[in-house]
Amino acid sequence: MTTPAAIRFLPVDAAALLEAGGRIAVLVGGDGRLDPAARRLDRAMKGAVARFVGSDAFGKLKPGEAADLAWPAGLAAEAVQVVRLERKTDVITARKAGAAIGRALGKAGATVLAGAHPRAADVALGLALRAYDFTEHRTGERVEPGPVAIMVAQPERMAAAAAPMAALAEGVFFTRDLINEPANVLTTDDFAARLAAMQELGLDIEILEEAELETLGMRALLAVGQGSDSPSKVVVMHWRGGAKGEAPLALVGKGVVFDTGGISIKPAAGMEEMTMDMGGAGVVAGVMRTLALRKARCNVVGLVGLVENMPSGSAQRPGDVVRTMKGDTVEVINTDAEGRLVLCDVMWYAQERFKPRGMVDLATLTGAIIIGLGHENAGVFSNDDGFCDAFLAAARAEGEGAWRMPLGEGYDRQLKSRIADMKNVGGRPAGAITAAQFLARFVKGETPWIHIDIAGVAMPPAETALAPKGASGWGVMALDRLVRDLCEGK
Repeated sequence: MTTPAAIRFLPVDAAALLEAGGRIAVLVGGDGRLDPAARRLDRAMKGAVARFVGSDAFGKLKPGEAADLAWPAGLAAEAVQVVRLERKTDVITARKAGAAIGRALGKAGATVLAGAHPRAADVALGLALRAYDFTEHRTGERVEPGPVAIMVAQPERMAAAAAPMAALAEGVFFTRDLINEPANVLTTDDFAARLAAMQELGLDIEILEEAELETLGMRALLAVGQGSDSPSKVVVMHWRGGAKGEAPLALVGKGVVFDTGGISIKPAAGMEEMTMDMGGAGVVAGVMRTLALRKARCNVVGLVGLVENMPSGSAQRPGDVVRTMKGDTVEVINTDAEGRLVLCDVMWYAQERFKPRGMVDLATLTGAIIIGLGHENAGVFSNDDGFCDAFLAAARAEGEGAWRMPLGEGYDRQLKSRIADMKNVGGRPAGAITAAQFLARFVKGETPWIHIDIAGVAMPPAETALAPKGASGWGVMALDRLVRDLCEGK
């Protein structure tokens, strides 16, 4: 990945600002008032900043948007970027303002004049998130963004406020890196190794191999990966930051490192994007990394089922019947509806072993959710109104789109099988709902549960406010906020 080399908070220094190379970004409110350092900058530019701020062009900028004054006379900088941002603004707009700076960041770096703006830490987070780029496999010259200095009135206080946001950014980057990686690099073995490396952060990591999964009865999960040379695994990541013995929150992720559809093979067009079918596992991994880095005061366990869905002589077939860890049998109608077979076993294992206070599963599960919600919102399903409302509030607070979808016994009729306890698909109508209804059969009555279908938001087709085209990292911020709200009272 490519991210800013460093972001530092420094005291406001007008003289240093005039000598700064790279880019200079100045935060200006809608009233157009310039603080003393900005006025000195403006004088050096012979009034160019004031003229722009007084123009119709500035008036047309929405809060969080920016415009460039290129090659300013009287300065060493290559451009002065005027960013419109009110002092009284929300977190999301402040991050968008930072993203406007991060989008234009080059190898020469930038100096941001934030002064006494109370949202400078959020500006820094937005800048870092948008400056990310996945460059691991480019052999040509890489443009590594240079360092960023943010000049503020109280640098030590702002640096302290930004510290947990730095942990959050690293979690998002980790998720994006995992989802962006091609499947010949991010095999199940490589994925598990990257998670095992997080032991150095204080996470307890356990890798369950195929023999143990067979003993546990995870035959639905194993059936998905039986056609691949890559071994199926379950990785357990445990963060013990709360009271000893207190039930953890469980996060469960679908980790299909590549999905051909199996024997029910997908069309060739667009199949290359199925490297992102481990997106749910990627989000869980990123959240666990964030929690460890910021030393969260909560017990959280993350579990991911890592498999590859390939067609071969040993692959499962349409018409096969598999037995889940719970003991229920499933008639496999379509081998491309494999994610729910992975999740059902890992979800049951999470409840049997950890007896969690609540459970959230995430998966790039259905194309149907994209038809329903597009790329703006993830689909959210739940058996507990209070738990679901807490997550939706967390997602809103972090600016990550999420929309609640229904569950209901009426949808169960679509899952009836002639020869087994259920089918793994319910047909085209309400496809995202019947997938969630399938998973609901593997949730114990006492377990508050949320299922999040992230198929539309994990890798949207265009850049977003805080991410370039590619993996968005959606969900890391919302789930970190949920942990703060439920466990830490923040």
